[in-house]
Amino acid sequence: MELGLVGLGKMGGNMRERIRRAGHTVIGYDRNPDVADVHSLEELVGKLKGPRVVWVMVPAGAATQSTIDELAELLSPGDVVVDGGNSRWTDDEKHAVELGIKGIGFVDCGVSGGVWGLENGYALMYGGSEENVAKVQPIFDALKPEGDFGSVHAGKVGAGHFAKMVHNGIEYAMMQAYAEGWELLEKVDSVTDVREVFRSWQEGTVIRSWLLDLAVNALDDDEHLDKLRGFAADSGEGRWTVEAAIDNAVPLPAITASLFARFASRQDDSPQMKMIAALRNQFGGHAVENKK
Repeated sequence: MELGLVGLGKMGGNMRERIRRAGHTVIGYDRNPDVADVHSLEELVGKLKGPRVVWVMVPAGAATQSTIDELAELLSPGDVVVDGGNSRWTDDEKHAVELGIKGIGFVDCGVSGGVWGLENGYALMYGGSEENVAKVQPIFDALKPEGDFGSVHAGKVGAGHFAKMVHNGIEYAMMQAYAEGWELLEKVDSVTDVREVFRSWQEGTVIRSWLLDLAVNALDDDEHLDKLRGFAADSGEGRWTVEAAIDNAVPLPAITASLFARFASRQDDSPQMKMIAALRNQFGGHAVENKK
């Protein structure tokens, strides 16, 4: 099938390549002309045959809103817009109404896989009507990992991004646990090779995971993380997860504490946040701050 893809950054560019490898046609637009296939959203829409599917992969908030506003004026009834960025689920409900007035469908899709997704596939969580999801399904099938798992129609509009938000909240807590354990091991005199302790956990233990593998990768690059400043940003989804927990009276002590730990990292050079920063760089290519 044909797909219009808006946003060809670290995630979007690799997604375009994976979809093309599956035999589909992708026409990509980005503000950077060096990576774009077309030079405007109008040109992108004009090159697609109806019913069109346009996947938006730009930063949440104003950038997504302005892109959807422009697409609403360019697309036709029966077309579908997919928001694959990290939008808040409440924005999805608003976008679905705005596009629905013009007869344009909307699907929200949480995407996980970072810079590794091109080869490993992307975990996908999507929300929307059965009819609109069906129009996008060949693309979901191209992006997902091989095998029976890795994608889910999570529910109605907003469910995909809500599921991805909770996924990221869990990710916060898991990274924080590894970081705290690493700092404690580094602190005591009796443990003389912390990196190899972490490596030993990669097989046969109940805490083995891809995040643990990435932690070992980071320690292989910088054994004591001496090159990193103990600072870790938050993308917003951790905050939204805690806010949703408050709204629904669901206790999230571990996820909430991991979010607050990131706030603490902005006050001092936190050893734990060196590991968090290293992990975020390993799985998602997120920027790190090196020591001056």
